[in-house]
Amino acid sequence: MDPCPFVRLSVCNLALKIPVASKSARSVVHPSSSPCFCKIKLKNFPLQSAVVPCILPESQFPDGQVQNHAASFHLNKSDLEKLVAKSLFGGGKLYLQISIYTGRRGSTCGVNSGRLLGKVDVPLDLAGTESRSVLFYNGWIVIGKEAKNSSAQFHVSVKAEPDPRFVFQFDGEPECSPQVFLIQGNIRQPVFTCKFSFRTPGDRNQRSRSLPLEHSSSRGWLSSFGSERERPGKERKGWSITVHDLSGSPVAAASMVTPFVASPGSDRVSRSNPGSWLILRPGDGTWKPWGRLEAWRERGSADGLGYRFELIPDSAATGIVLAESTLSCSKGGKFVIDLGTSVSTNGKSTPVNSTSPACSPRGSGDFGYGLWPYCMYRGFVMSANVEGEGGSKCSKPTVEVSVQHVNCTEDAAAFVALSAAIDLSIDACRLFSQKLRKELCPSQDLLS
Repeated sequence: MDPCPFVRLSVCNLALKIPVASKSARSVVHPSSSPCFCKIKLKNFPLQSAVVPCILPESQFPDGQVQNHAASFHLNKSDLEKLVAKSLFGGGKLYLQISIYTGRRGSTCGVNSGRLLGKVDVPLDLAGTESRSVLFYNGWIVIGKEAKNSSAQFHVSVKAEPDPRFVFQFDGEPECSPQVFLIQGNIRQPVFTCKFSFRTPGDRNQRSRSLPLEHSSSRGWLSSFGSERERPGKERKGWSITVHDLSGSPVAAASMVTPFVASPGSDRVSRSNPGSWLILRPGDGTWKPWGRLEAWRERGSADGLGYRFELIPDSAATGIVLAESTLSCSKGGKFVIDLGTSVSTNGKSTPVNSTSPACSPRGSGDFGYGLWPYCMYRGFVMSANVEGEGGSKCSKPTVEVSVQHVNCTEDAAAFVALSAAIDLSIDACRLFSQKLRKELCPSQDLLS
């Protein structure tokens, strides 16, 4: 399999030194009472924002300080060509623009909060970055008024690194049992086939002629990570999708192990009682759990699909949350696992928040982060586009997987199965007042 060239442009190691002043001084900000943040803009890419930690003026950075990952821009070959051409023939250099503010992020009555402290423009030359790493800036910059004892200093590191990825695309809706192609430029090469099916109450084993499963083993996994309860009323259950290689051997699967059930007095799947999928990989003649995806329908004006994905290490008693966020049910969006970088705090390795569309792991003991040193995933892991309910297009998920996380066919297939599960979750979390398409309804009891 041949990967596609990608470049990851990273902004990290943010810090701010603000001169300490009396409360009566208007020209400077008192760092002890004013939170700070920045907005980061790259031409034609969505604006990103990040908190900027304030440090004491006498402190040396980054020595002894936590180094934070603030933002990432993921550039494919087309993006690179456009940006490089713009800088060469557009009559001006390409810049990464960073605006630093004091005050809290957000807006009130349509007016943005925060006071602009200063702006920084970092020049970029992206030519050749798909094959080599480039550090564009690392150090302090004076911002604001350049008067003695009244100017602030801003620290930032900006770098570009090659981040090649395998790109896969479904040739149709996951529930229509499509082929999956490997994309390399204009070349489309078939690499997997998908088989969508329904697991009935009498067939909990999700059997395959080429991968026999023992009844006790399979049932044990389902009861450990899901629910076999049979509930009256509104529910969607028993969906599964198996990914096969071109020889016909099963190499990954996604199985709905907890039904998607409408909460009492409602026609929606609630966050308090989500449905879930188990992502499986073959091993020792049986299926072994690799990850678990929970999904639900958020309330409110956003009306989004909430999700949470956790990795299930072989030797771990608890899972490790890799992604938790929300997608628009109507418009769709992008499911992303992007873990940024990791830093050492109190002798433990802890993942740093990423500003990708998905929330990367957060510093909560509830998420089992003591297990993180045993997790092999770092940086960008994968992304998959998801078509919303209101989309007029046929949902053909495109999946990007970092080369560093694919060592065998089963690795790639597991991410393909996960992307199918998140796409199918849009339908599983559809309001029960709405009917599903016929491919998702094996019998009348699954109709809304």
